Amino acid sequence: MTGAEPAVPGFEALWSVVIGGVVPGPEPLSCYCCSCCRRLRLLPFGIIMCFRLSLISGSGLVLLCLVLGAVRSYALELNWKDSTNATCLYAKWQMNFTIYYETTNKTHKTVTISDVGKNVTYNGSSCGDDQNGPKIAVQFGSGFSWMVNFTKEESSYLIDSISFSYNTNDTTTFPDAKHKGIVPVNKSAAIKIPLNNIFRCNSLLTIESDNVIQHYWDVHVQAFVQNGTVSKKEYLCDKDKTSTTVAPIIHTTVPSPTTTPTSKQKPKVGTYSVTNGNGTCLLATMGLQLNITQEKVASVININPNTTDFTGSCHPQTAQLRLNSSIIKYLEFIFAMKNENRFYLKEVNASMFLANGSVFSIANNNLSYWDAPLGSSYMCNKEQTVSVSGTFQINTFDLRVQPFNVKEGKYSTAQECSLDDDTILIPIIVGAGLSGLIIVIVIAYLIGRRKSYAGYQTL
Repeated sequence: MTGAEPAVPGFEALWSVVIGGVVPGPEPLSCYCCSCCRRLRLLPFGIIMCFRLSLISGSGLVLLCLVLGAVRSYALELNWKDSTNATCLYAKWQMNFTIYYETTNKTHKTVTISDVGKNVTYNGSSCGDDQNGPKIAVQFGSGFSWMVNFTKEESSYLIDSISFSYNTNDTTTFPDAKHKGIVPVNKSAAIKIPLNNIFRCNSLLTIESDNVIQHYWDVHVQAFVQNGTVSKKEYLCDKDKTSTTVAPIIHTTVPSPTTTPTSKQKPKVGTYSVTNGNGTCLLATMGLQLNITQEKVASVININPNTTDFTGSCHPQTAQLRLNSSIIKYLEFIFAMKNENRFYLKEVNASMFLANGSVFSIANNNLSYWDAPLGSSYMCNKEQTVSVSGTFQINTFDLRVQPFNVKEGKYSTAQECSLDDDTILIPIIVGAGLSGLIIVIVIAYLIGRRKSYAGYQTL
């Protein structure tokens, strides 16, 4: 299906969020997968937006996957053209934002903005001129805006600065916000790229500033495109240069979609830490095994800490640890306080590439695992399962975490999980033995009473 209306001459932008439906050039006004969409909308300046997947029958879905293969979709894609209809600025990327804000009762809340594809516009994007460099401007959701500016040097160009703003007047997104209004966040990037090269960074990039954590991945961007053709020369970010090893994936067919296999290979134990201005604020040591089940096929992914990057943040009421690798877009653990004197694992968010080329994503912000008093750490050496959903579980090995009140970069006294506490077996065994003895005595007493009355008849 193709667009029925021509684009406005001179400027053109393209956005696609259909799985496998990234529109290949050179016809940016064609939506090759709009049979998957409920709506095809032509926006100003020739922007086509194709979104909201409809339900597809099993055979239709199989056919769709066979046709599309392992093509990876991107949440945002921009192909901006100048007055001669030549591409001058190109980008495709994914991003999300975690915002911490203060409430009217002096507590802090966390909001994660991950679905940036809803109601997206590109007003203000430009190829640049003699006075101003190119820029990408994106507006989405309810009052969110994002912009990146580029500058040019003799033989290179810079991703100069990144700006983000949000509006706390939106009470749905920011309930009980103490401060109302538009909050700007500006950050210098200063990433230098050779001219006629496209910048690529599949790994997770994290920018933290002014109570906002910005995450970017699957980034492909080129400013100052020459001769209207996007370059095939890639300039890699540092993380992509060092991330070359893929963690092992084991595939097994299982009888039901809720059954997950156990890998024979125990995952390696990794140590992760998060720092802020006061030093180390979060510590975690654990071996991680991810169990994913889709269409009666289960995948087990052992995370290799040697090829896994990690970031995070610490705040008065919450703490975050985020892992990523070449196949794991992100695996996020969010800890929170309970009753001001305990901590626990409250939320897990994950997204990863599967062997068939699809992307598996899951989120659960209503968990209750790894509960321990503040000022201590939580420890569980034996295998433990965190059930995020019916299709996604995390097995942990040799686990120890402390997301708050870390002193001198070391763990505090640990509260052990019940699986590790062998002392509890003694009272259980003694109690079971006494219970059995009492039952035997009662049975013997009842049998004895029946025999004592056997020789007597009622008058």
